[in-house]
Amino acid sequence: MNFDGLRAFVAVAEEGQFRLAADQIGISQQAVSKRIAALETDLGTALFARVATGAALTADGRTFLPRARAVLTAVEDAIGSVRPETRPLRVDVRHRRVCTADILREFRRGHPDLPVETVTLANADDMTRALRDGEIDAGFAYLREPVGAGLEHAFAYLDPVQVVVGNRHPLAAARSVRMAELAPFRVWMPGIAGGSEWEDFYRELSEDFGITVDATGPDFGIEALLDVVAESATTLTFVGDRTSIVWPQDHDLRRIPVAGPMPYYPHSLVWRTGDRHHGLPELIAHLDEVFAPPGDGSWLPRAARTAYRHRR
Repeated sequence: MNFDGLRAFVAVAEEGQFRLAADQIGISQQAVSKRIAALETDLGTALFARVATGAALTADGRTFLPRARAVLTAVEDAIGSVRPETRPLRVDVRHRRVCTADILREFRRGHPDLPVETVTLANADDMTRALRDGEIDAGFAYLREPVGAGLEHAFAYLDPVQVVVGNRHPLAAARSVRMAELAPFRVWMPGIAGGSEWEDFYRELSEDFGITVDATGPDFGIEALLDVVAESATTLTFVGDRTSIVWPQDHDLRRIPVAGPMPYYPHSLVWRTGDRHHGLPELIAHLDEVFAPPGDGSWLPRAARTAYRHRR
């Protein structure tokens, strides 16, 4: 099987658009389309449904995706094991749809000659272990407590929270919403792991503003969650303002900024003290240059508020 076709397939699945996938792997959009078409011909099935907003995985595409990722990981590990002097900068972005992946793409566009490898570990504890074991060079996380000896960190990005509602929802016509307006509705966030930094963030948000964040129910992925939100007049969900989402054209979903105050999910970059990868200082400098501090009327969880005061 052609590994370039697999890389194109995984990139489109992660980005949701052929253009963004082309940017990620550094080829033209036309080349991505040709590679996907050749792969679909080889497999004898369609992997994507073309929609107005991009490309959505078919059922076969969703089945194929984890296996394709496993193949690419094995190939990349094999190559890297014999070329340590050219090893890419390894960075945990938590999830390829969220803002940290987007921030790293921006960094790569400004440093096209620097090889960067992204990984998606399950949580901050896994990221810390991988850093201490030398498996990665840096990672993004919301830090609930000091990172401990041997690690360093800096604020990377404050991600404004948005709500997503369907066109039947009472808030659908709003240009922005206040936190108090969300109290009557179910905020559904299935799949939040117990004890995770995500759980702590939404617990604090719920306590401070009297909203109900429901993490129960089956987690079948963002597509299934948006199916429910699109049809509901009482359910909404949260996303970050730079979270990449593609939904079917007939869903007619709305992304609405939250204000009064504006909640931010705080992402920090963490790295191992003494890491010698030549690309790490460049990444740290880039994040320091682009970091935008919170403005008036903002909300941060307590740990981040304390850390930001000390930073200043």
